[in-house]
Amino acid sequence: MRPEVPRGVPDLRTAAASLRAVAQFRARVLAPRDSAAVARELERTDSDPEGVGIMTRKAELRLLRLDGVPLKASPLLKQELLALGGDAAQARGIADHSVRSTAVVLTATPAQYERLWPKLERQPFHLREVARAGKAALAGYTRRAPFTIRGLHRTLSLGPDCRAMGVVNVTPDSFSDGGRYLEPAAAVTRAQELISEGAALIDVGAESTRPGAAPVSARAELARLTPVLRKLHDRSSVPISVDTRRSEVAKEALALGADLVNDIGGLREGGMRRLLARTGAPVIAMHMRGTPRTMQQDTRYVELRDEVYGFLADAASTAVADGVAPEAILIDPGLGFGKTPAQSLELLAHIGELRSLGFPVVVGASRKSMLGAALGGAPVTERAEAGIAAAVVAALGGAHLVRVHEVAPTVRALALVAALRRGSPPPQRAQRSPRSAGAAPIRQRRSRRAPKRPRSN
Repeated sequence: MRPEVPRGVPDLRTAAASLRAVAQFRARVLAPRDSAAVARELERTDSDPEGVGIMTRKAELRLLRLDGVPLKASPLLKQELLALGGDAAQARGIADHSVRSTAVVLTATPAQYERLWPKLERQPFHLREVARAGKAALAGYTRRAPFTIRGLHRTLSLGPDCRAMGVVNVTPDSFSDGGRYLEPAAAVTRAQELISEGAALIDVGAESTRPGAAPVSARAELARLTPVLRKLHDRSSVPISVDTRRSEVAKEALALGADLVNDIGGLREGGMRRLLARTGAPVIAMHMRGTPRTMQQDTRYVELRDEVYGFLADAASTAVADGVAPEAILIDPGLGFGKTPAQSLELLAHIGELRSLGFPVVVGASRKSMLGAALGGAPVTERAEAGIAAAVVAALGGAHLVRVHEVAPTVRALALVAALRRGSPPPQRAQRSPRSAGAAPIRQRRSRRAPKRPRSN
């Protein structure tokens, strides 16, 4: 009598037959990262080049989420997409009219979306606006062309490869390196070291933004920044950003040689938006609840990713309405700012969603508590490797810039990500001097929009 095989466990003959079939046909599931990788997989079949182009548009499935779709619009949207071979998930209450609007997740290929938008543009119930939003989000998400960030004094190119932003804290109480670079000479030396290690941008901050940190006055912030920016402006081959949420500090910093503003306040201050519109300086807009002192007091979110995305979308929209150029905006989800470690990891895992806004995406995970929590409570001094891993995850997800303390090892890790994306390592380059190694070619320029540099007394 043949022994009974437990349910769910194949017997040896079945397993052997399956393995022979797999071996015969080399059957395996492909997992291309993007449309370029899809095309490469199709080309390996010796398919006709024209056919590769057609199939590539059919091979990728894109999930597109839309919130607040009106009750009458959602069924029409689903009907049109079903007719094209796609589908849409919506609230159950749409069927019995128990909800007024719904979140919708569309599932379709790029080719199906291209045929969907013209259909929606002829439909009522705000479906024209739905089509406009969907097209814009897909265009932003799939963009691979570089972004040119024109600082007031130097220019930075971002994309398609992720680059590193070096951190210099001119503070006595930052959680990671408080006090080490408080002296101007030490801060300038540190910035030059980071540039030689390959930093594409130097971020100088004079106010600690660790959770619970007490605010400092604008006068104190400027007293720390001024001597550093005066010296660094003439010595930096890469753009300089000033990490501040105060427009009065940003104004003086730009006049002293900073190229852009890293605003952890997310452009909530009208004075900051007006300053940026007047000077033309680029800005990194970050999501944060409250202030550094209060941000960890309320980390409850109904839908974390929805709120962060919506905040950044609204911040950018308001800034553009106030005169800030769209090409001058970068966005940052603010890992650790009003988020638990688990929430920060969730945002990092889905960082690619932010590309849908069409702006360069900046991620700062270096040395943060989310890394310590993932490592079982590791202190700041033992988070370097996790920080580099987080930078790699961000780069693979589509981030354009990672804010880091350990620049040299991060730059080397990002080089591997870039090689994977290209499908081959870059050509060998001649050795460069330590001062210029890794520094990106930056076009020096003077901007008529920049505030006048104050005279020293």
